[in-house]
Amino acid sequence: MSLVQPTSHTLSLPTRPAVHSQAAGANTAGTSSGCVDSTEILRGQKAVEINHNGSTYRLQATRLGKLILTK
Repeated sequence: MSLVQPTSHTLSLPTRPAVHSQAAGANTAGTSSGCVDSTEILRGQKAVEINHNGSTYRLQATRLGKLILTK
């Protein structure tokens, strides 16, 4: 049996403008300016690598829709 490792990608998230009021309509989906949807991070992949403070972490989506972050 051959185990195939999923391809992972290192990515940089785009900067998003800060939301200062809900009147602007940017906070209508129940998310805050500090919240990023997982689909933006994964971009159709099952796993991505995230560089943080000199270390590389792996964020992986499971078949059951859970997220696993490992160092």
